[in-house]
Amino acid sequence: MRSSRSLLLAAAALAAFAAQAQTKWDLPAAYPAGNFHTENLMQFAADVDKATGGKLKITVHPGASLFKAPEIKRAVQGGQAQLGEILLVNFSNEWSIYGADGLPFLADSYDAAAKLWRAQKPLLESKLGEQGMMVLYSVPWPPQGIYSKKALASAADLKGSKWRAYSPATSRIAELVGAQPVTVQASELSQALATGVAESLMTSGSTGWDSKLYEHVKYFYDTQAWLPKNAVLVNKAAFASLDKPTQDAVLKAGAEAETRGWAASRKANGETLDKLKAKGMEILPPPAQLKADMGKVGETILKEWLDKAGAEGKQLIEAFRK
Repeated sequence: MRSSRSLLLAAAALAAFAAQAQTKWDLPAAYPAGNFHTENLMQFAADVDKATGGKLKITVHPGASLFKAPEIKRAVQGGQAQLGEILLVNFSNEWSIYGADGLPFLADSYDAAAKLWRAQKPLLESKLGEQGMMVLYSVPWPPQGIYSKKALASAADLKGSKWRAYSPATSRIAELVGAQPVTVQASELSQALATGVAESLMTSGSTGWDSKLYEHVKYFYDTQAWLPKNAVLVNKAAFASLDKPTQDAVLKAGAEAETRGWAASRKANGETLDKLKAKGMEILPPPAQLKADMGKVGETILKEWLDKAGAEGKQLIEAFRK
């Protein structure tokens, strides 16, 4: 009896020690569980769990179930969540540098987007460090292209057309090419094209597929106009409270998640464009004149952004263009 009781007490003590030794983190995310970004977060959490032998348990909360998208950064900063995923351009009103990867035609490929991230990251690390956070990793969304009901040879072909706008940048593009900006939410996109409310627009292959644009639009020009990024932020105090091996495991899993996520974004982009093509849409590179014209539009928007971003913006663009 005594030995049984001793074993039970020992087991209870071990369980209590294990519970005490285990750290639990929450990771709020804004996108659905099936989204490639969220799947990547889940794999990251599983990798940390495995590398630490269950010492650090990270629970991913997809679909804005813990905090809504605009609340996640503040939640991480205030310690309500130990880490979280944000779309950087959503915070450009707070600080212009967050909006750098939403500048049209600045970084127009995955390779250019990676170069822009290398230029942007030190500035982000400094700013977030002041706010008690650190950047763990980032992953881009698939790039933006131009959908049009008619063939385009140059920006002049967009003049007077009804251009679907969903952000200040897309409205500004319409103004600069002489199109008529029409505000249409993603959920109403198919109907707007069917009824002639919109005739052209910019969005990703993923949104094009989700909205069944192949039913109403014949052409997609793969301009890769911008590749906005999600970034995973960590509360510095929470990170500092971990022992060195656990910190190393988090950093290693984050680096692997970044590599894996960029590959997943490329794959998602290719798959959706292939599906659009299979439905009869023409997937084309932008003609030389259209590309040149849109490059000029991008330069104008960049100048306007630099006026707001000041010295930090200039530093970022110079680093990117080296």
